[in-house]
Amino acid sequence: MAGVVHIQWYATVLRHEAFAAEVAYVAPLALRYGATQYAVHRSRDDRYKITQMAWFETKQDWYRYWEGIEMVEFRRRNMTHYQIPINYVWNDELVAGALGPEVPTQPEPEPEPAAPAPSAAV
Repeated sequence: MAGVVHIQWYATVLRHEAFAAEVAYVAPLALRYGATQYAVHRSRDDRYKITQMAWFETKQDWYRYWEGIEMVEFRRRNMTHYQIPINYVWNDELVAGALGPEVPTQPEPEPEPAAPAPSAAV
């Protein structure tokens, strides 16, 4: 069953800006491992809380991403920028929806002006 993984990152003191940029950089790599979409959110109430999300068709694809070379290297490189333990949870997606881009409509064509009536010769 398709699902979405939520990874709850918590940045260490004064590292939230740099760490958020690093998470935003690595998140799109999930698409290489079968993710259908991804997102990264940062809380406005707690600027150190960063949530990474990735939608996968199978848990196996998720684990290939999480244990892949890029994510292992990401965690190693940023080890002092986030708190441990890292909490991630697989969620079954029950329903989703979104508004698409607004499609501009073609304006109604202006009616052609009527041809002037022929004048009567006097």
